[in-house]
Amino acid sequence: MAVANTLVKKEPQKQTFSAFLTKDAIKNQINSIVGGKDGQRFISAIVSAVSVNPALSECENSTILSGALLGESLKLSPSPQLGHYYLVPFDDKNRGKVATFQLGYKGYIQLAIRSGQYKKLNVMAIKEGELNYFDPLNEDIKINLMVDNWDAREEAPTIGYYAFFELTNGFRKAIYWSKKQMIAHADKYSPAFSKDGGTIKSKNGEKKKVSFADFEAGNFPASDAWMYSSFWYKNFDGMAYKTMLRQLISKWGIMSTEMQQAFDADMTFEDASGNRNYVESDEDIIDMEMPSEPQPIPEEAVPEQLNTPQDAASALFGK
Repeated sequence: MAVANTLVKKEPQKQTFSAFLTKDAIKNQINSIVGGKDGQRFISAIVSAVSVNPALSECENSTILSGALLGESLKLSPSPQLGHYYLVPFDDKNRGKVATFQLGYKGYIQLAIRSGQYKKLNVMAIKEGELNYFDPLNEDIKINLMVDNWDAREEAPTIGYYAFFELTNGFRKAIYWSKKQMIAHADKYSPAFSKDGGTIKSKNGEKKKVSFADFEAGNFPASDAWMYSSFWYKNFDGMAYKTMLRQLISKWGIMSTEMQQAFDADMTFEDASGNRNYVESDEDIIDMEMPSEPQPIPEEAVPEQLNTPQDAASALFGK
């Protein structure tokens, strides 16, 4: 009995991001927008960002580059240590995996500094036992910070979030959200987050997620940790800081042209026609460090030097 040979069609292998960058058209595009020594720095920074996040290597290369060029146009760094902006993988139903541009809260702070309009700007978590009252009408707040024991304060449960700014002309604005309000916000805008639990699809069918309260208490199997990959789970406070700054600055702050551009581009990716498309969720950025007390804005903010590999840049630009 003759057995027919079956030809198995192999899926085309995705071009690596480093190989993508070696194309003449791509090099010319980068040089025309960035150019010179800045071009070498730019390439090193985005190659480093991709190398530390393996999930980005699965994304469409052009979306990684467009997101990075957007960040460069805003003079922000993709370095996770600086936390200005992030390239976050997102599964788009039309294009597959794409890299979205997502602004970090330190990016908001950087852009506010450059405007020269902000004298003070801060956001912080309020701990259990610290809040006496918040008057939203007059924006008066009374907080008794546990300044005598910062370690104990760090471990105390968070009950809410406070953000405020003061402009150079003396105008002030402040907002306070309870943690319950923030949880409701995350539940409404992030499909990956669920206040009451819900289900998630997996290769083995649907699996049930625990409530956020149970998640915080650790009442879930370690084998199910993959279901809680959203940063609303992994670092709720970090996501809350960004949300507070977005609410505060966009509604009452002075927004420079750069700030408006960054705000409009936040949580988007660029399609084949050059149009920016919003992703379906309001996540997932983290950057955890934030001063606990109101900080005056320095006259100049000089970003740290990036410690990124120069090999790719040297190969691309011949230097």
